[in-house]
Amino acid sequence: MTVPRRVRQIGITGSVVINSARRCAAAFVLVLFLGSFLSAPASAQSSPLKWGECPAGAPRQVSCASLRVPLDYAKPDGKQITLTVSGMGSLSSPHFLLVNPGGPGASGLGTEKLVFSQLPQDVAQQYAVFSFDPRGIGASTPVSCGDTTKLTPHPAVPYQPAGLRQERNREDLAKQIAAQCAANGKDLLPHLTTENAARDMDRIREALGKDKIDYLGYSYGTKLGATYATLFPAHTGRMILDSVVDPTVTTYRTQFQQDPALQARAEQLFAWTAERDSTYHLGTTASAVKAAWNELREKLAAQPADGKTGVSELDDLLSSAMYGDWAWPSLMQAVASHRGGDSTGLNVAAGQARYAVDPGQLAYNCADAGWPRNWATWHADTARSAKTAPLFAWLNSWYSAPCAFWQVPPSPEVRIGSGPVPPILLLQGKDGAATPFVGARRMHRVLRGSSLLVDGGGNHAAYLNEPNPCVDDKAAHYLLTGELPGDGTCPAGGEEAAPSGG
Repeated sequence: MTVPRRVRQIGITGSVVINSARRCAAAFVLVLFLGSFLSAPASAQSSPLKWGECPAGAPRQVSCASLRVPLDYAKPDGKQITLTVSGMGSLSSPHFLLVNPGGPGASGLGTEKLVFSQLPQDVAQQYAVFSFDPRGIGASTPVSCGDTTKLTPHPAVPYQPAGLRQERNREDLAKQIAAQCAANGKDLLPHLTTENAARDMDRIREALGKDKIDYLGYSYGTKLGATYATLFPAHTGRMILDSVVDPTVTTYRTQFQQDPALQARAEQLFAWTAERDSTYHLGTTASAVKAAWNELREKLAAQPADGKTGVSELDDLLSSAMYGDWAWPSLMQAVASHRGGDSTGLNVAAGQARYAVDPGQLAYNCADAGWPRNWATWHADTARSAKTAPLFAWLNSWYSAPCAFWQVPPSPEVRIGSGPVPPILLLQGKDGAATPFVGARRMHRVLRGSSLLVDGGGNHAAYLNEPNPCVDDKAAHYLLTGELPGDGTCPAGGEEAAPSGG
């Protein structure tokens, strides 16, 4: 969602869902290379998808294919663009699972392998897993904003402006980014929408020769999946949506849902650190750790560490760590080492997590009609949010700020749940920050007949990313049978299972 997706680079995933290093030992030997599978059924042999090598950077044992789709679905015989689809497993599998890692605008290539390797063995025996780079992303006719590196120098000025001049400078930066995106992506940008991505998914389904496609979507991928189910209910199979986006508010309003949730998650981090004062020496209470953190922010604002890590880079690093508490030890060790005189770890981590313009994410986000075009509205809403979320409000708003000056007219969105949809399983962390719990409740309400399973943690996109027998068993049963569990609760990953509602 709105929070920066740079987190992947330090092992946290705000958009791509699996931390493979944590669970590589659980991978199964069940993998068949699609391109070399010789006994594919006739329907697959006549498919427009011709499986072969993937673009550079995709993992081994994965096959890729190209698919032509309309740039504009209102003109289906007009200009075509190319999607890249990736897959893993057997083409003779009874079920095909299409996966989207979120973003919006995250590359999907490689996600199929990560998901396939973490599925329970009895599920993996029934499924081939596919993903794709959404239109405008990666290997699927990518959009560009040109060279933006000079627009975002580091160390950057603080996100929270010290005065009008600093705020105007950042406002001008947002205008320049929007202008560059318009100049470089003008042909593509009007067509990079969630609805079009959902229609692309249906073209992928047709190309795979399936009447129904099963689906797993994380974060923004929950919005994409719910949009698909609304548009194509007859072709929607078993669908799992994890870390659920609020379908009832604009993307602009979503960021102000995120701010207090991120702040609450940071308070959990400070309390966790206080319990480990013998390791990190940052204070024995949450308030003491918070004070130490704020003191560090002030010092880095005045003098960046080694001229590399300023307060904005530290804020970027903190926002990244809010996606998964398994990242907290390395973050706090870097901070403790810096306080002890060694800034190496802090500089490396902050350098990996710092802000960079993401053309794809901006394209999909800014297509929403809800962005105010008057900066005074942004200022007032952000200043109000900063009163309760001082560590995140300005960061979150500046990251989305180009949408205030976007030069492409907004596109109407599909009203999710406006018609009947098949039974869908929603998974949500109680303390999730990038996609707060309120969004899952509202999605549950509009997707009539869905089930909502809540775990007690706050990790983003936790399904298959961390062991949780309570969640994993219910999800596996649903994928195997199509039978939804009832609404219920589970403990956070790694804890003993607790009674739930179904």
